[in-house]
Amino acid sequence: MWLDRFAAQQQPGRNNSPPPSNRSSPLPRRTSRSGGISPYTTSQQQRPGISPRGSSLSLVSNDSSSSLLASSRRANGSALRQSTTVDDAPDPEEVLARILGPLSVDVAPAQHSSSTGITEEDFELEFDFGGLSLRELAESDDADQLETVDTYRPQTVEDFERDKAKFEELHRSIRACDDILNSVETNLTSFRNDLAAVSADIESLQARSTALSVRLENRKAVEKALGPIVEELSVSPMVVSKIAEGHIDEAWIKTLAEVDKRAMAHKKNSQQQTQNKALADTGPLLEKLVLKAIERIRDFLVAQIKALRSPNINAQIIQQQNFIKFKDLFGFLNRHQPVLAGEICQAYLNTMRWYYLNQFTRYEKALLRLKLHVLDKNDVLGHDDSPTTRRTTLLSSSKLAPGAPPHDAFNLGRRIDVLKNNNNLAISSYLAEEDTSTHYLETVFRNFNLALIDNATAEYTFLAGFFSPALSYGTISRHFTQIFEPTFSLGQQLTRQLVSETYDGLGVLLCLRLNQKYAFELQRRRIPSVDSYINGTGMELWPRLQSIMDAHRESVKIFTNGLGTKQPTAAVAKAASAAPHVVTQRFGQLLHGILALSTEAGDDEPVVASLRRLGGEVERFLEGWSRTRFGEVEGRKGRRFLYNNWSLVLTILGDVALEGEGKMGREFVGWVEGLKGKYQEDG
Repeated sequence: MWLDRFAAQQQPGRNNSPPPSNRSSPLPRRTSRSGGISPYTTSQQQRPGISPRGSSLSLVSNDSSSSLLASSRRANGSALRQSTTVDDAPDPEEVLARILGPLSVDVAPAQHSSSTGITEEDFELEFDFGGLSLRELAESDDADQLETVDTYRPQTVEDFERDKAKFEELHRSIRACDDILNSVETNLTSFRNDLAAVSADIESLQARSTALSVRLENRKAVEKALGPIVEELSVSPMVVSKIAEGHIDEAWIKTLAEVDKRAMAHKKNSQQQTQNKALADTGPLLEKLVLKAIERIRDFLVAQIKALRSPNINAQIIQQQNFIKFKDLFGFLNRHQPVLAGEICQAYLNTMRWYYLNQFTRYEKALLRLKLHVLDKNDVLGHDDSPTTRRTTLLSSSKLAPGAPPHDAFNLGRRIDVLKNNNNLAISSYLAEEDTSTHYLETVFRNFNLALIDNATAEYTFLAGFFSPALSYGTISRHFTQIFEPTFSLGQQLTRQLVSETYDGLGVLLCLRLNQKYAFELQRRRIPSVDSYINGTGMELWPRLQSIMDAHRESVKIFTNGLGTKQPTAAVAKAASAAPHVVTQRFGQLLHGILALSTEAGDDEPVVASLRRLGGEVERFLEGWSRTRFGEVEGRKGRRFLYNNWSLVLTILGDVALEGEGKMGREFVGWVEGLKGKYQEDG
């Protein structure tokens, strides 16, 4: 037992045999496996978590753990001292004996720890050895196992050699871990230093950012205050290069607007009393730049005006592509060089004046090549309708054209379609020259005036778009009149040529309605400058229509006066027919045509009074004819004749009566119905 041996070591003079009371102790022996007290016994007893078998490991690996701890402490810079082994240390057994005191059986149990001494409770325990004596128990397998587990067996050389490789591998692993830990610690230390440097850099950047933000705000405030002034006092080299050498396009227009803005600002600042060096330096450059821009604008506009004089050129294409897109050029020119702008404007006016006069002169000649029906003084109501051949001729010459298709001077027919046609395209010169059919005069009038108002609309729109706001609308209207004055004169001359010798009342009235239609269309398009031409054309047509109506009335009057007052004989009266007279049929057709063309006309037009006079003259003619053919008008046969004539007129006016459109139509339809009813009683 280790207590006996420990007591013998404390009292070397005494007998080393253990006390009798302890020989039969059933407790297992708790002896040191090293065969003696190790210098590290005390430390192992203070660390209950370490098994006794680990003492040899601590002895072997002491150097590696010491080096690992020392290296880690050196890397961390710790102030702890490295543990060392002292060679002249006292004997551990003596130290333990001094601590525990002399061994005695009567020692109180409380003086020893449960892990190092025997208490009274140990003697009171009862052990069950399974009916075996101590010797038998020692010789049994359990005793061998107990001895194997609890007793210390000296380590042999074989055991040491067997565990040596294991411990060396463990020692190398610990050194590798130590190296890795040193590397990790070095990296962590470097990372910590880098983080400190980054943190310092971030703080520096934050400070610089704050300073830059303050400087930026100050610069913005200064730029906001000084920006416009600097902008007015500086000219970019790109602007100068673009104005002097760049192609005239939309970008050039934008650059020109910038130059104009700077020039106007410089002019405004120059008028002030305070002058600075920047203004004095910029002034000559801006003046030269403006002069260069004026020169290039002049050359560009003159080139476009010359292009308008090219043969077979479409002026509207050049106007839209080369003038309207660069309308700001003329505005710039008018602001900085008004005299030159006026000269260029006048050059354009003269060019377009020649252009339209030339184009419409050619168009007029093409239209006059159309064959037209000629209605002369023989085509009046009271003319004697003896068998004759109707004649057609070219309006441009007085030669007869025998074999031309016949025509009816009093029947409107499909001629009214020229008003109802929605086709607003005029016939081209080429088609007019190739057309071989025969037309009435309103065909030439319609095509010429339709082309004229379309071109006038396009030109006025262009003038208003290109020259405004540089020029006022009053000035633009005067320029428009200057351009179209010869063309308007040509159109009025053509109208006079068409109607001056004709007796086609329906054709002249159709021209009047077309003229009114064009007037309404021009008002819708807001082209007031053509009103003078429209009014002049109307003044050419109305007197001629009045003259034609008077010629019809005069022919009927002459016919009535030729009847005489001689009473017919009974044989003549009996042989006379009550059929309607040819004059009645002509009058009905003429009245129907005039009323159909006057559905929207008022009762204040000159044609109304002329038609009333003509109707009264026809009524007197029919009464005179009845008197000279049937005797008294109130006679039965005479009343029947008059009834038949007015019934024919009312039949011809049937569609107008059904429509009932216009005050004028209702008036004359009612008048004819009254005359018919007047002679209906005995009819």
